Amino acid sequence: MDRLKNKICLITGAARGQGAEEADLFIKEGATVWLTDVLDDEGEATAKRVGGTYRHLDVRDAEGWKTLVAEITKTHGRIDVLINNAGIFRTNSMRKTSLEEYQLVMDINATGTFLGMQTVAEPMRDAGSGSIVNISSLAGLQGTAGTFAYGASKWAVRGMTKTAAIELGRRGVRVNSIHPGLIETDMMRQIPTEPERMARGVPLGRVAQSSEVAALALYLASDDSSYSTGSEFVVDGGLQAG
Repeated sequence: MDRLKNKICLITGAARGQGAEEADLFIKEGATVWLTDVLDDEGEATAKRVGGTYRHLDVRDAEGWKTLVAEITKTHGRIDVLINNAGIFRTNSMRKTSLEEYQLVMDINATGTFLGMQTVAEPMRDAGSGSIVNISSLAGLQGTAGTFAYGASKWAVRGMTKTAAIELGRRGVRVNSIHPGLIETDMMRQIPTEPERMARGVPLGRVAQSSEVAALALYLASDDSSYSTGSEFVVDGGLQAG
């Protein structure tokens, strides 16, 4: 307990799934958590349940980011942790991906992550500390047929993470990425394959729970990972081991 005691954390895409699990765990570990999403009813309900503060945020909105981070820093004097969790998933091959679909996925998954990092960078640099955790995917480490736009966006997140880690490291700000494999969320239910069938290819023999990703996010948000930056942390049940 208290691994995030007195830390001010911002989690995007926190109305449900991994983001909600992270918010719940972080608060139990002593953090003050601000949750954001575009699903306002669910976001408000989740914030009330876990004891956090909810704000509407479309991660593509640069001014929205500035307004939110200004409110957090005005209220608390700083921001210690950003979890860039918000994202969408689309299944289409390269040939069948429309320009509109590609741009939508990139705008939310990649540009949204960029804007989040850029907006919190100054207050974190000024404080001389901070942890940014970007949720990428196993699709950001290897090619996967049928998820062209999603894969492109998650490789972008991986690359941005490394560059930001180099640029911010001297000011005490760490930046890492998490690469989940098969996680039991609403997003995974968009894959037209039964979870039991997908789990057969996982060395651990099962699909993970959101709480298992949240536990890794907790490690990276906390001072336990004080010498880790610019790295990929994989939570995939061994899928990459083969």
